[in-house]
Amino acid sequence: NSATSLGNIALVLQRQGKYEEAEAMNRQAIEEKEHVLGKEHLSTLISMENLAMVLKEQGKYKAAEQMCRRALDGKEKALGKEHSMTLQGMNNLATILQDEGRYKEVEQINRRVLEAQEKVLGKEHTDTLTSVNNLASVLCEQGKYEAAEEVYRRAVAGREKALGREHPDTLLSADSLAVALCKQGKYEEAEELQRHALASLQKVNGRDHPHTFLVLANLAATLQTQKKYEAAEQMTRQALEGKEKRLGPEHPSTLLTVANLAFLLHKKQEYAAAAPLYARASTGCVKALGPSHPDTLM
Repeated sequence: NSATSLGNIALVLQRQGKYEEAEAMNRQAIEEKEHVLGKEHLSTLISMENLAMVLKEQGKYKAAEQMCRRALDGKEKALGKEHSMTLQGMNNLATILQDEGRYKEVEQINRRVLEAQEKVLGKEHTDTLTSVNNLASVLCEQGKYEAAEEVYRRAVAGREKALGREHPDTLLSADSLAVALCKQGKYEEAEELQRHALASLQKVNGRDHPHTFLVLANLAATLQTQKKYEAAEQMTRQALEGKEKRLGPEHPSTLLTVANLAFLLHKKQEYAAAAPLYARASTGCVKALGPSHPDTLM
């Protein structure tokens, strides 16, 4: 009961964006469950998977991958490869691998998981819709924007129906759709989607939640692409300040916003201000992601 309570508290903390506290709670829950239930018990494996996702949110990708693979191996042995909980574990692993820049491998996993979930759970199940969203995300990362848009629209429509328009998952899917639209020059729809997502997330999650800062940074990028530099700079600086506070100055998401700010200042011909930001982003990405990661190379 104590370990279960710890796990539940950790999930609440994770949803609130309090990742360090959630990590500590998950580690304590795992320790207690391993002692009482054993390392291969399903409840222990679920806590391992939860810890992996918290590590992912903190940018600790290698540790997250290792923990997630441990949990997935246990699920496959206990439940089989086609069980819905195993498929969910494969989904989680794919999101971690995507953060590591392994896009082709991730797309293959996502397509395999999605096909299985559609058979096992149905096309409208929330887990299936998560897989739909994940597939769209990795397509977007590879520059397949038209295909990503089509898949994102399915995710948004499905989540609106299953969860409601104002649910955080729906809002994040809408923001991701907006990114794909912006890449295709569909700025008006993209900006409209992101402004709604931002306003709603500020109400639902709060103004200082990491997901709120994510959408704020994405909206700033959309404005920047339209050469609305003053508004874009204000939002980018606000997002950067929030990410530094909530995620830390060396988190990959923070560094991406540093790079975006540098590029924006470059566009405004403020070269002296842009140069140290470019250097910070480059050095930080090499350290956090490695020299060959797509975000580092970009």
